[in-house]
Amino acid sequence: MELTRRDAVAALSALGVGGTLAGCVTPPGSEPVDVDRLRETLVAAAEVVYPSRVSGIDPFVAAFLEGRLADRAHVEGLEAAVAELDENARVWFDDGFTALSVADRDQVLRNVGADEADEDPSGTASERVRYYVVNDLLLALYASPTGGELVGLENPQGHAGGTGSYQRGPNA
Repeated sequence: MELTRRDAVAALSALGVGGTLAGCVTPPGSEPVDVDRLRETLVAAAEVVYPSRVSGIDPFVAAFLEGRLADRAHVEGLEAAVAELDENARVWFDDGFTALSVADRDQVLRNVGADEADEDPSGTASERVRYYVVNDLLLALYASPTGGELVGLENPQGHAGGTGSYQRGPNA
């Protein structure tokens, strides 16, 4: 199943987020955000956490990230989570997270504890990576129409559907 930028926009609208930004973002009174680093890391993580039959990950994740950049607090948390992934990757594999194989990236996520941690934006490193990286990617995927189809959600929350989907009974 191929994800598209349209899927990302649909997922963002399900969150009530809109607008796009590109390049290096600098909200007033803050340091510039390295959007390319964030995008590359999220794409690398998505290649681990998304089902193997999903394609079009890079443009989908890039479009979703663009919409999330408007929330400075979210961006700061994401930057810290990305730094944690890179630090762990360098300790275990002597390279940055994005340079690793999919299997090694999976191991880094496990080393950090993101596979078992509760999500908490102000919690431990494991909880922050789970919240800002893993959960954000899964939210983007399953809030999109294409991602929703993967798990049998014809009309993810926030997306209109045909009358047929509402007229079916619970056993259909």
